Amino acid sequence: MIPNSIKNNAIEKALKILSTFIPYNQDSSTTEISRKLGFHKATVSRILLTLTEHGFLEQSDQTKKFKLGPVVMNLGIAVRRSLKTDLVQIAKPFIDELRDQLKESVLLEILAKDHTIIAYIAEGPGRVRLAGTIGDYLPVHAAAGAKAILAFSPQEVKNFFLNKKLPRLTPHTITDPETLDRQFREIKECGVSFDKEEHDLDINAIGAPVFNGEKYPVAAVVVAGPKTRVICDTSSPIVAQLKKTAARISERLFYEKGHDE
Repeated sequence: MIPNSIKNNAIEKALKILSTFIPYNQDSSTTEISRKLGFHKATVSRILLTLTEHGFLEQSDQTKKFKLGPVVMNLGIAVRRSLKTDLVQIAKPFIDELRDQLKESVLLEILAKDHTIIAYIAEGPGRVRLAGTIGDYLPVHAAAGAKAILAFSPQEVKNFFLNKKLPRLTPHTITDPETLDRQFREIKECGVSFDKEEHDLDINAIGAPVFNGEKYPVAAVVVAGPKTRVICDTSSPIVAQLKKTAARISERLFYEKGHDE
């Protein structure tokens, strides 16, 4: 019987070998991996062949080098699918915590076709309740969450919405596409969006985007409440806590902020 310590050591080496293909899955030879990790070449060769046999790696017939195989790709797909399906469950504890900190209602908005959907609400303890409920659609030009998502989306996605008719919901709703596009640029610079009574009178909202592992905005965390309490200004103490919460959820979705962001 093989001792557990030897088994664990072999597993650790196999995991370290797989990790050498991160982040670009660049083809590597047995010698290159052995030199990089400091493992004996015979050990690396044995592990590489085992990983290849089980589909975690594949070997080129021409170069004899290795790269990640179909099993790893399928694992990645499974992770992405689970993150998309479990987004609300992942975000929920962070949103609840933010609600408890701010004593204001906090929402999770998810973009879907030509609107956003309220996917989760953590109601604040105040007397003023929000009119929206889980499952409600929100207009992309007036909702703080939608604007936060669109601001960080590709320009063609923004154009899709900017070319549509933007209905006026309150006297404060922005209906001019150029003004809204300019606001998108401002949101991208400061990292938060504002709904200044644009969807409901006397209600303000502040939104921050949530990113997935592909650095794509998939949702937004929104703090909403009476305009006397939720002040739409980057200096508001709400902003820092909101950004922190959105960042923590993004981390759970395997988002890594790049140096150029």
